[in-house]
Amino acid sequence: MSDDKIERKIEEISRLLEAKAPIQEVFRVIASDKDPELSFKAILEYFQRKVDWKERILMPISKHLFIVCKNGKPIIKAACGYEFGDFRVNWKVNAKVIIRKTHEKLQDLYPRFMYGDPEWYELREYICPKCGKLLYVEAVPPGYPPT
Repeated sequence: MSDDKIERKIEEISRLLEAKAPIQEVFRVIASDKDPELSFKAILEYFQRKVDWKERILMPISKHLFIVCKNGKPIIKAACGYEFGDFRVNWKVNAKVIIRKTHEKLQDLYPRFMYGDPEWYELREYICPKCGKLLYVEAVPPGYPPT
């Protein structure tokens, strides 16, 4: 695989992920034949260039969360540098969580009567403890474990 080919793919991924690609390019990428190996290497390199730390990214989980290799072991790390710990442990247990389970809290986000019954579900917002970025949102029955 040539360096030039990977660079072109990284540029394409950059335009797509940063919403800078014209719609014609988006459709072309969707319809074209894929090279999974090239795409995976390019995605890893794209994210590696975006972070300030040196650990090697093994797998992106989202735009802000990654499985990285630190001291020979895989851990979950945020783009800001916060380490959530062992990749086998759900990273959500180490995040800050805002739980919206009352009418008042749900009305912070939704117009009145435009949300579900808080007796039936709660809205959980997982926040990065270091930078405060919203990482994930889930709507689950009260008491349900983090998914």
